[in-house]
Amino acid sequence: MLEPVYQADVVVVGAGIAGLSAAQRLTGAGVRTTVLEAAPCVGGRMSTEKVDGFRLDRIGQLLSTAYPELRLAPGLHNLVLRPFAPGVLLHSDGRRHRAGAPAVGRGARGALHVVRALASAPRSAAVPPPRSGAPVGGAMDQARLGSALARIAATPVERLLARPELPAGQALTARGVPARTVDGFLRPLLAALLCDPDLTTSSRCADLALRAFAAGRLALPEGGAEALPELLARTLPPGTVRTGVRVTSVSTTSVTTAEHGEVRCRAVLLATGARDAAELLPGLRVPDFHPVTVVHHTTDLPLDTGAALLLDADRSGPVAHTAVISEVDPSRAPAGRALISSTVLGRPPADVDTAVRMHLSRLYGTSTRRWETLAVHHTAEAVPAMRPPHDHRRPVRLLAGLYVCGDHRDTSTVQGALHSGRRAATALLAELGTAGPAHLADPAPTARAA
Repeated sequence: MLEPVYQADVVVVGAGIAGLSAAQRLTGAGVRTTVLEAAPCVGGRMSTEKVDGFRLDRIGQLLSTAYPELRLAPGLHNLVLRPFAPGVLLHSDGRRHRAGAPAVGRGARGALHVVRALASAPRSAAVPPPRSGAPVGGAMDQARLGSALARIAATPVERLLARPELPAGQALTARGVPARTVDGFLRPLLAALLCDPDLTTSSRCADLALRAFAAGRLALPEGGAEALPELLARTLPPGTVRTGVRVTSVSTTSVTTAEHGEVRCRAVLLATGARDAAELLPGLRVPDFHPVTVVHHTTDLPLDTGAALLLDADRSGPVAHTAVISEVDPSRAPAGRALISSTVLGRPPADVDTAVRMHLSRLYGTSTRRWETLAVHHTAEAVPAMRPPHDHRRPVRLLAGLYVCGDHRDTSTVQGALHSGRRAATALLAELGTAGPAHLADPAPTARAA
C-alpha cells in the first residue's frame, strides 16, 4: 500500500501561548508543523484592545519575572517585561502601605530584558513606608513576613508540592500565620495572583504563586498582553500559523476544517481552551472557571502610585486590585494621559462601572467623576479553577498521535500554559522519533515554579 501523503507532521489546533510555544519547539527540531486558529488573530485570552492610542488588556493576568518558561521558551528572548514596584501597596483604613517587597531571584536577571533597574524602582512620596498600623501588623510581623517570603522563594518546588493539599484559604488559617497578616496581606495578594477571591485554589498552587511572587517581580509585557503570543508567532517559520481556520473534528492522523476540508498529519496537538478541547474530544474534563472583569479608565490628572499594584486589604468594594498601568508601561497610553486598569473578581455588580468608580475614589483618594471609561471587559471563563485535589501535570498524551496542552492541563498561569506546551512538544518528539535540541529537555524540578 502507498503511504499516505501528510500535509504536516503535526497540526496544532489553537494559537494561544501553549500551542505557539509547542510549535516553536517542534519547528526548532525540524518537525513540519501547522498551527490552525479559528480567530482572526493569535493569542486566545491574551488579547489587547486598541482604543484611541490606549492598549487595554482583556484579562490582564499578572506575570512574574521568576517564571522559568519566560526564559526557557524559544522565541521569547526579545520579550520586554515592565515590572511593578517591589511588593504591593495595601489600602487599609484610608491609608496605603507598602508590603511584601521580595528579594529578586537570580534567575530573572539577565534572562529577561527588564526595562527598569530592579534596584531603582520609583518610590512616591504619596506611598508611605510601612508603619505600626499597616495591614500586616507591627515591625515584628513585618519582619516575620519578610523572612517567610525569603524562605518560600528558596524552597524547591517539589518540596512545596509534597505538602498536604487543602483549599488555600484553609491552609493559611492552619499554618499559624498571624491573622492580621493573613487578612491584610496574604488573602488579597493570593486573590490577585490566582484570580480566586474565595481562595478555593489548591494550597500547593497557591504556594507556587507565592514562590514566584517572592522570587521575582510582578510584571506586564510591554505593549500589552498580546505582545507575548505575537512574539511567539512572529518567530515561527513563515506560513506556520493560519488564522481564520475553524477545526470541526480531529483524529490521530488528521483534522477537518470548515474552510479547507481535511488536513492530514502524523499527529494532532489540541491547544485550545478546555471547553473547546472537550467539544472536539468528548470526555475531556472541563474545569470550573474564575470570571474576571477588567475596567479601564483614563484621566489627565496625575496619579502617582510609584508604579505599584494596589490591593484593597479591607475588601470594601468590587475591585480586587488596580494600578496606574501607564506608570508601569508608558507605551500603553498616549502622552499626558494616565491609564488606570482595575480588576473585579467573581460576578461583577450590576452597574460595574459606577461601583468601580466609587471604590477607586477611596483607593486613590481622589474624585473619579471626570474619569473617562475606555472599556469594560468581562470574561466568564477567564482562568481555569485549580481546586484540590489538583493535578498540575495532567497527561498531555491521550493516545498515539493525539495530544492536548494548555493551562487547564498544568497551572492556570502563563507559566503553566507555556510549560504545558513544552511537555506536549517533548512527548510528541519522542513519539515521532525526533530527539530535538538539548534545550527541549525538562528542567530540574526546582525550576518549575508557576
